[in-house]
Amino acid sequence: MTVAVSDVLSFASVVIDVDSTLCGVEGIDFLAERRGPDVGRKIVELTDRAMTGEIPLEAVYAERLTIVRPTLADIHALAQAYIESVAPGAAKAIAAMRSAGARLALVSGGILQAILPVARELGFADDEVHAVSLRFANDGAYASIDEPAPLAAQRGKPEVVSGLLATGRLVRPLLAVGDGATDAMLVGVADKFAAYTGFARRASVIARADLETRSFDELKRQVLGQGARS
Repeated sequence: MTVAVSDVLSFASVVIDVDSTLCGVEGIDFLAERRGPDVGRKIVELTDRAMTGEIPLEAVYAERLTIVRPTLADIHALAQAYIESVAPGAAKAIAAMRSAGARLALVSGGILQAILPVARELGFADDEVHAVSLRFANDGAYASIDEPAPLAAQRGKPEVVSGLLATGRLVRPLLAVGDGATDAMLVGVADKFAAYTGFARRASVIARADLETRSFDELKRQVLGQGARS
């Protein structure tokens, strides 16, 4: 579905990644560091290989969680880390894009229970947040990924965003914003893909992008039009 876009609004919808885009945290790496340096180094290596596209996300997603086995207490700590590391200018940019009429969604391979608190603080409704939900035992121990979990796979973001477009939850023209290889998979689904480099700069992702976005102030200008105030 394509809608008329005003002279102010360049994109009718914006899909935003969370880890190293909306927030300066890689969630699984944060959780791994709580298990000690050896686990932390192993998980960081696996995450980096997935984010650069060297290996598919589904090859490492469940393995990382099995190694780390995050508890509910760990998830609460990660939620606070997300809140404390929101990208500079993100709250104002999100409010400005909404005020101009843009539809927004968070689409992340991160853990839903950790992302929801920061998303709510930034004005996102729960049904605008798409991530991987985990299951926990009664004592708070990690149990499993709550299936189905399309965002735990390399092609998950195109699947989820295509579904949101098909149901009219998002409309075109659509801008997707993110820092990793799974975000770059949205090339061809989104009308434009912006590589976000405010926290991490990956050459393989930038090479596939239509735009480079260095900050949320810049994202706001890209969405609202070149004449928008920063």
